[in-house]
Order: sequence, then structure tokens, then C-alpha cells
Amino acid sequence: QVQLVESGGGLVQPGGSLNLSCVVSRSLHTMYSMAWYRQAPGKQRELVALVYRVGSTNYTDSVKGRFTISRDNAKNSVSLQMNSLKPEDTAVYYCNGRSLYGYEYWGQGTQVTVSS
Repeated sequence: QVQLVESGGGLVQPGGSLNLSCVVSRSLHTMYSMAWYRQAPGKQRELVALVYRVGSTNYTDSVKGRFTISRDNAKNSVSLQMNSLKPEDTAVYYCNGRSLYGYEYWGQGTQVTVSS
């Protein structure tokens, strides 16, 4: 069973920054993609950022230019650097991994609250 463990969430003021980290219990070389999703209260879970095994990335429009996803294969970890945070970024953030065989794995989620 693959485990994904997130950390780094918390309370931050608007305009501030946070760095989320996700440690995976297996080599990232076996993962087709790694991603961060978020779910705000009363809303559906949405894709925030994704990085493929080959290194290319995708971002949802609302975070482009503010968030950066990166992967460290040596540490089996994926990070999400979030800058210029806005109140609308408040949500539970989930780490997601999809293996080369199509299996999907989720972390337990970490709360991010942007408020003054």
C-alpha cells in the first residue's frame, strides 16, 4: 500500500506564503504523476497543480504565477510552494499520486487557511 503524508499547512495572512510537502512511501519513478488538489467547504475537490514523471507541469488558472509544484525524486517527495496567498485559497489540500499502472493514491489532507 502506497502512503502519502502531507505537511506544511497552517494559518497565514493574505499575501503570505506556505510550502506544502508530501512524502511518498515508494519511489517517484513508479508514479506517472503527482498532484495537489484542494477542497474548500461546500465545493468540489479541484486540481491545483500537477507534475508528470517527465517533469512537465500543469496549474489551474487561479494559481498560475503564484504556486509552484516540484518533485524531489531522491527524497520521494513533492512540494507545493504557495506565494501571494488569497482568502479564496483557503481549503484542505490533498496530495495525489497516480502510478504507472493507473492506481491512484491520496494523502490525508492538510488545512490551509488564509485570513487576517
